[in-house]
Amino acid sequence: METVNLSSEAKVTEKASIKGGRVLKQVLQRWQLYVFVAPAVLYLLVFQYFPMYGAQIAFKKYVVTKGIWGSPWVGLDQFIRFFNSYDFWRIMGNTLGLSIYELVAGFPLPIILALSLNYVSRQFFKKSVQMITYAPHFISTVVMVGMILQFLDPRTGIVNMLLGAIGLEPINFMGKAELFKSIYVWSGIWQNMGFACIIYLAALSGIDPALHEAAVVDGASKLRRMWHIDLPGILPIAIILLILNIGQILNIGFEKVFLMQNPLNIRSSEIIDTYVYKIGLVSQASNFSYATAIGLFKSVVSLLMLLSVNKLAKKAGQASLW
Repeated sequence: METVNLSSEAKVTEKASIKGGRVLKQVLQRWQLYVFVAPAVLYLLVFQYFPMYGAQIAFKKYVVTKGIWGSPWVGLDQFIRFFNSYDFWRIMGNTLGLSIYELVAGFPLPIILALSLNYVSRQFFKKSVQMITYAPHFISTVVMVGMILQFLDPRTGIVNMLLGAIGLEPINFMGKAELFKSIYVWSGIWQNMGFACIIYLAALSGIDPALHEAAVVDGASKLRRMWHIDLPGILPIAIILLILNIGQILNIGFEKVFLMQNPLNIRSSEIIDTYVYKIGLVSQASNFSYATAIGLFKSVVSLLMLLSVNKLAKKAGQASLW
């Protein structure tokens, strides 16, 4: 029996070594491809996977001098502290309100723009509109916020100058908390709508022209062709993008919100990302464990939202991520 076991183990070892040799040979034959993909893999390892090691401090009372392993475990205390804090509902309300507002207002507009441009016959006009609408996408966040502040300045801003020209009083737009969400969302739509519609224009170009020719012969109007041909054709792409957007519903972004914040609009502009930054880095008594717990909570909720929406789309027979 021992002889049989030894021979079987030897065969397994021999097969493994042969397989390993084949893999190594294939790697050496295509080493250029592996060198090409190496920077992306290193980026993922260094900036995406390695930081997961530090996520454990969300369950500890982290002390810098003791390090991650030496700090004592506190379990879910940091999460419970956040859930019971005075700021929890305000921050969650601001984050969800801003994200849902952006999703509802910003998601259909690139589709409408793409459908409209798809039926423009004059190429010069079509290309001009495309260039004008997607050019703002390349403006940096800092420059964009600077433009917003200049345009909406109560004394020298062009918007208030126009209001004064028609006899209205100037408005301190950035000082009104109730206007913050609208300013953030619509400035973002203006910046990104044209670039987002490129995806839908590419999807529209893949629709069989014979479908439109048959519809024209049957007397279908442009609106009918949009509804019955174009929309079903781009629906899979739209659903996938919608799933990805819902998965990022708590991940609005830090830079633009932080740059637009001021003491007058803070009650409606404080979101999870800016709150974590202030708790973890800006505060005199920095609490890294508490900030990490809040960030981990946001990531877990985003993952659950992504999985749930993807499963619902799959059950409904629509396109899904997997």
